[in-house]
Amino acid sequence: MEKVRMGVIGIGGMGEHHCRSFNDLSRIELAAVCDIDPARRKYAQEQFGVPGFEDYRDILEGDLCDAVLIATPHYFHPPMTIDAFRAGKHVLCEKPVGVYTLQAEEANREHEKYPHLVYALMFQMRAAGINRKVKELIDSGEIGRLTRVLWINTDWYRTQAYYDSGGWRATWAGEGGGVLLNQSPHSIDLLQWLAGMPHKVRAFCQLGKSHDIEVEDDVTAYLEWENGATGVFLTSTCEAPGTGQQEIIGTRGKLVIAGGKITFSRNRTPMDEFIIESTGRFDPPESWTIEIPPSRGNGIHQDITQNFVNAILDKEPLIAPGEDGIHSLALANAMILSSLKDKWVEIPFDGREYKALLDDLCERSTYRKIVREVTPEDMNASFH
Repeated sequence: MEKVRMGVIGIGGMGEHHCRSFNDLSRIELAAVCDIDPARRKYAQEQFGVPGFEDYRDILEGDLCDAVLIATPHYFHPPMTIDAFRAGKHVLCEKPVGVYTLQAEEANREHEKYPHLVYALMFQMRAAGINRKVKELIDSGEIGRLTRVLWINTDWYRTQAYYDSGGWRATWAGEGGGVLLNQSPHSIDLLQWLAGMPHKVRAFCQLGKSHDIEVEDDVTAYLEWENGATGVFLTSTCEAPGTGQQEIIGTRGKLVIAGGKITFSRNRTPMDEFIIESTGRFDPPESWTIEIPPSRGNGIHQDITQNFVNAILDKEPLIAPGEDGIHSLALANAMILSSLKDKWVEIPFDGREYKALLDDLCERSTYRKIVREVTPEDMNASFH
């Protein structure tokens, strides 16, 4: 195989963006598109000069495509991924990997049956130079043992008009959640990718705090790690001006990521050692602060797509393996479960408990075209 022939399922805003982005990449070509909306499908066929399909299963049949990019609403990601594996296609899926962890587990188990197929997620922020450098600093031990994390991503401001633009948006049955499932998967993925998975969560999710929606638009969560580290995670679509800033603190120093810059305050002596050894009573350990230049990498969608192509053709390691998607999804589910059940949630948690909660929310949802157990017929009736 000299190039990867890609089919794109779902030609909404992101699907069209991906189709256009292939022109800037190497060894990939758009081979087909799929959308249930006749107007969108015709538009894509005319724009890109490729066959168009109404039924996503038709794009999986035969030898037209080597791989598919799935850009449909969240509920359909796992079942479409599974069908693609069974059809012998590589899969690049938009975030999030699904709506609840049982879905993600099922997709991961299915992928185990087809180890020759490449499975990746569109977590492009992992490819950003600033995040790659932060991970390098943490993994190398430069900040020492993790002690605290502060993750503020309140710069996702959305108006009511945004939520009104699609009937499936911001509903339990249509989207499976709000800011945690739509805007914040990248933020949550970076948190666990850089700092590791917390083992305990206590969250407060405000449903429709500032919008006429049924899901969460403002979240404050307290996190605990097994080594005793703690953290706070904040996200919102109703705060302006918002803040995008992260602090990762360890025994040897503190990383602050804000405004496209990394600031590193480094302790001469690790703070846990200095607490015991110092004869002084008030002075902290000597430290110095420098700005760390980021690694190379734009952190754009094309970075992940090109890496996906290279993994297929050259066995290049994936930046965002599909199996990783369950981690950020578990954190999002744990926050919602903690808030709505008014309790601490340990990770891993019983996915069946969350599914039962989601089922109840979907029963009362204002959008019920997308059902809890999605059938192929439902997908082709609802995924645009």
